[in-house]
Amino acid sequence: MRRVGRRFFARGAPIVAPELLGKVLVVGGSAGRIIEVEAYTQDDPASHSFRGLTPRTAPMFGPAGHLYVYFTYGMHHCANVTTGTPGNGQGVLLRAVEPLRGVDQMIERRGRARNIADGPGKLCQAFGIGLSMTGLDLCDRAATVGIFDDGVQPPAHPTVTPRIGIRVGLDLLWRWTT
Repeated sequence: MRRVGRRFFARGAPIVAPELLGKVLVVGGSAGRIIEVEAYTQDDPASHSFRGLTPRTAPMFGPAGHLYVYFTYGMHHCANVTTGTPGNGQGVLLRAVEPLRGVDQMIERRGRARNIADGPGKLCQAFGIGLSMTGLDLCDRAATVGIFDDGVQPPAHPTVTPRIGIRVGLDLLWRWTT
C-alpha cells in the first residue's frame, strides 16, 4: 500500500471526497476501506468553517491532508480529512469504512460485532479516534494514522445523495457511497 500524499488532498473537498472511496484508513493496527464520505466547504452553511476561523476549526483552514476531529451531540467524535489550500476551510467527513484489519480490536472498542464502523461516530469509536488526533498529519510517513491506496479504484458511478444529519445545505449532493 502507498500512503496518499498531500497533492491528492490539496484539491476541493467535492473533488477529493468521491476519490477517497476505496482508499484505506489506517490507525495503528486497524484498517478499513472507506465506503462513505461527505464534502464540506467554507461557503457551505453546513460546514464548521462557514462562520470562519476559530480555535476549534483551525485544522480545516490549514494544510490539506490533516485530521479535523470534533465532538458532537455530547457523545460522538467525527473525523474529517482537510482538503484544499491553506486559508480556505474545507474537508471530507469520513462517514463509514468496511473493516479490513484489527477487527477484534474494533469490536472491543465498540462493544459489539455488528455495524462496527458504519457511521461517523462508530468509525471514530472503532478506530479510537478522539480530539487528541485533531491536526494530525496524515501524509507524514512516520505517523501511525494515514490514508493509503492499495490499488482499489473508486467506483465509476458511486451513489450520490444529500448529506445526512444537517439542516442547511440540503441542496448539495455531496455524500458519496460505494
